Amino acid sequence: MQIEDQIKIKAEAMLSSNQKHMGQALGIEFQLISRDEMRARMPVSENTIQPFGILHGGASVALAETLASIGAYLNIDDDSKMAVGLEINANHIKPVRLGGSVEGIARPLHRGAKTQVWEIRVQTEGGKLVSISRCTLAVVKRRNSTP
Repeated sequence: MQIEDQIKIKAEAMLSSNQKHMGQALGIEFQLISRDEMRARMPVSENTIQPFGILHGGASVALAETLASIGAYLNIDDDSKMAVGLEINANHIKPVRLGGSVEGIARPLHRGAKTQVWEIRVQTEGGKLVSISRCTLAVVKRRNSTP
């Protein structure tokens, strides 16, 4: 995994958390973590397929929002704030069968003080487009809470 130097401490702290999350359940493996691009791989496995043996659209959207949310968070300089999803849309283009994998590539379109917008391409190992999403995130103040 490659991590941008300027955000390495923040990214590693987030990744080392013991909190279980959806990304782990889906088998998401980060490949590149930076403020300008996020990349991760996800297997098309029994955890990510729908009953007909192809990648579930919801799994593609979960990969997309995971990349956008983390990318947005890493673009926030104020430690008292975080990014949360406001809206996501997706167009599913190509099916991927059980046994393969997909790669998500997320890039910011807008990085504002109150909102961020990211575009996420999910593609096959061969680079064919599987789905494309756009995710809008709100930059909000963290609340102190216990899980």
